[in-house]
Amino acid sequence: MILVDWQILDRVARGFIRIDPFDPVLVQPNSLDIRLGDHFAWYEPGPEVIDPYNSETIHEKTGQCTADSIVLHPGKFLLAETMEVIELPDNIVASIEGKSSIARLGVELHQTGGWIDAGFRGSITLEMCNVNQRPVRIYAGMPIGQLVFYTTERAVTPYNKKCDAKYMDQRQATLSRYHKNPRE
Repeated sequence: MILVDWQILDRVARGFIRIDPFDPVLVQPNSLDIRLGDHFAWYEPGPEVIDPYNSETIHEKTGQCTADSIVLHPGKFLLAETMEVIELPDNIVASIEGKSSIARLGVELHQTGGWIDAGFRGSITLEMCNVNQRPVRIYAGMPIGQLVFYTTERAVTPYNKKCDAKYMDQRQATLSRYHKNPRE
């Protein structure tokens, strides 16, 4: 079941869903608007191959900055953080969706990482891309996406109890940690 506005407010008020900072004005009929943080990371252009099992190749030739705004150029990929840090209980999951007004500028909010597991705690890393023909400036603090919350049965092993929870308590735009997976 998708939580509606009064249910989101209730779960936050009772501490089941934690959002920091929380602004009740951002609660929508079926979601919570989330804002863009001020930390950005990216991969520099080059012929070097990124091997998901090799940490060195994931971290080489990357850039990062903290800024009030940044220009996302056509065809470019950028990791960003949400301003909000969230914590979910073992029976609520969330998905992140882009805001229509941002999508209409050609900005995609996430590539495939739009699911937030029950038990997750941290900021959310956004996988942004500009599919427009023109550059788009994005600003820290602007509403950039929406979290949709779903109630589920209680997870036996929520994300915060998994021994391989690679992104637990992440802050800032976080590069891939795929290299921590066993290669079979």
